[in-house]
Amino acid sequence: MGPESPSDWVVRWAPLVARGPVLDVASGAGRHARFFAARWLEVIAVDREPQQIPGVRFVQADLESAAPWPFAGQRFGAIVVTNYLHRPLFKSIEDSLGEGGVLIYETFMIGNERFGRPSNPDFLLRPGELLEAFASLQVLGFEQGQVERPKPAVTQRLCAVSAAKKG
Repeated sequence: MGPESPSDWVVRWAPLVARGPVLDVASGAGRHARFFAARWLEVIAVDREPQQIPGVRFVQADLESAAPWPFAGQRFGAIVVTNYLHRPLFKSIEDSLGEGGVLIYETFMIGNERFGRPSNPDFLLRPGELLEAFASLQVLGFEQGQVERPKPAVTQRLCAVSAAKKG
C-alpha cells in the first residue's frame, strides 16, 4: 500500500457509492478522486494546491480561509475526507450530502502524537467526535484506535448515509 493507494477504509465502503458526483475534500494529489473516477463516477476534487487529476474536475480553494464553502447549494452522492480535519467544515459537508449520500471520513485522533504528525490537538479528533459531528446521519461503520496500515497511527473512521429528506 503506497501513498498513492486508496485508503483501506475508503475501499471498504466504496461499493455503497452508487452515484456521483463524488466530492474528494482536501484531495491532495487525488488518490481517492482517481479511485472513484476509475469506477465511472463523476468526481470533483478540492484542494488549496492546484492539481491535475485525469477525468476529475478540480476546484482550487482554501477551505480554511474565511471564504464561503465553494459548493453551497450543490449535493453530492458521496463525500470522502481522509487525513484532514477542519471542524468548521463539518456542517457544510453534511449539508452537501444528497439524499442517500455516503460520507466516508477518516482522519487522525488523540493518541496519534506518539507516532508523529499530526500531533497538534487542533488537528486530532477527540474520542467519538465524528459520531457527534455527524449524529444526524445513519452510521454504517465506525472505528477508532490504532492502525498499522499504511503506517502506525491512531485514527477515527466513519461511514454514514444521509437519510431521505422529510417533507
